[in-house]
Amino acid sequence: MKEQVILLVEDDPDDEDLTIRALGKNKIGDRVDVVRDGLEALDYLFQSGPYAESGQELPQLILLDLKLPKVDGLEVLRRLREHPRTRLAPVVVLTSSNEERDVVQSYLLGANSYIRKPVDFTQFSEAVRQLGTYWLVVNQGPPCAGEF
Repeated sequence: MKEQVILLVEDDPDDEDLTIRALGKNKIGDRVDVVRDGLEALDYLFQSGPYAESGQELPQLILLDLKLPKVDGLEVLRRLREHPRTRLAPVVVLTSSNEERDVVQSYLLGANSYIRKPVDFTQFSEAVRQLGTYWLVVNQGPPCAGEF
């Protein structure tokens, strides 16, 4: 069976730790790769810069924060949806933003889901469990986004 890889795009070390703990606690995914800014996310997904020789496939799920340094999450999402390699990749916006315009823009740019990070770890862990179960177990994603 293919390794289930989740890409976490998160600049806050505390939120990164919480997300990884929640994924681990719920046994979601085989591996979590972490990038800490929008530019690094684009390099990872488009196999450029330090990831040029990686040769890895796209992750099965991208968890994308919006408030990122260098390139913000909305711009990352826009670029992902413009490129044939990443056009169909499942992207869940996982953010603390309560801004209605962020929700609207995320969906307009092609986000598959928008989740506000709960403050309480138990609620956060349950939200991560549900999203992981849906996106990695229940949902059938495209075989390889880059082929279309």
